[in-house]
Amino acid sequence: MVIERLTIKNYRNYAFAEIYPSKGVNLFIGDNAQGKTNLLESVRLASVGRSSRTPRWQELIKWGEKAASVNVRVRKDVGADEVTVRLGDAKSVAVNGFPVSRIGELMGVVKTVLFTPDELGIVKNGPGERRRFADIALCQLSRAYFYALTRYNKILSQRNRLLKSDPADDALEVWDLQLAREGAGVIKSRKGFVRRINALAEQIHSEIAESEKLEVRYDGIDGESKEEIERNFYALLSAGRKRDKQFCVTHYGPQRDDIAISANGVDLRTYGSQGQQRSAALSLKLAEMELLKQESGEYPVLLLDDVLSELDHKRQSELIKKIGAYQTIITCTHLPDDVRARIGKVTEFEVVNGSVKAGETK
Repeated sequence: MVIERLTIKNYRNYAFAEIYPSKGVNLFIGDNAQGKTNLLESVRLASVGRSSRTPRWQELIKWGEKAASVNVRVRKDVGADEVTVRLGDAKSVAVNGFPVSRIGELMGVVKTVLFTPDELGIVKNGPGERRRFADIALCQLSRAYFYALTRYNKILSQRNRLLKSDPADDALEVWDLQLAREGAGVIKSRKGFVRRINALAEQIHSEIAESEKLEVRYDGIDGESKEEIERNFYALLSAGRKRDKQFCVTHYGPQRDDIAISANGVDLRTYGSQGQQRSAALSLKLAEMELLKQESGEYPVLLLDDVLSELDHKRQSELIKKIGAYQTIITCTHLPDDVRARIGKVTEFEVVNGSVKAGETK
């Protein structure tokens, strides 16, 4: 999968830009606060239906304007697709000119993997970062997962609202049965994802940190089959009703699960050095690329937002060795000559105050 054209209008600091990336490595270079990250954000918006930086889509509209739009055309192994996101009084999405009524219909049309300095927090930050990592990848692979997760979150929200009214146990029973059923599907999908990503990340990590064995493990409700997970989940909900009513929140479920990441048996979140954490984060992102390729048949587009400057020479080299296999969009303020030489041929775009100079292959 490659992006053939990106067109944005009144988006962030851009009045208008139309960009034709190459199939290989694309470098968007410029000073800080010129709009480089905004370009990647617009691509991600067309990919997963939301900004990678803010939950408020109104903030994406250029100051002083009433509406904005993003259009991305991608070429696939078979045919092409086009996604248009319009922002105004409301947000609307169209795929190949046809409006989509549910955001789940967008998932998987434009597949991307985003790697930013913040993404290094996958390892060192809280469980929410790791759940988000798994959920976004799974939603791009399976619309069914997206809808299951959406249903689960709605039921969870309704149960939590009910808890604030000190309900009787029989009133909670109805919601507990639904929550356990939907949650079991979410958990089973996540466990399968983590097993697959673990095998890939372990191999990639062995090339980055030769003396370490990386292990990625899902930490949540026990069970392998959906039925077993559902039974265990329901039992926890039943046993925890008193505490849930006391604190007005649901204490068990996929919204509380984590993904444990260790090297040679050592928990990297708590005890890993910064270098170890960065190696693991890089391994996970590259493993995500490979998993999306294995399960969808083609590589997604890799978006690197000023991340090369955050990696040392060895980690840079491992990343650079991989990016030749797929379309990559890189943003940076400056690319050292030795890094440029290792990347090889790039199409370079200059970004200045919300305008993009046409790409030049070097």
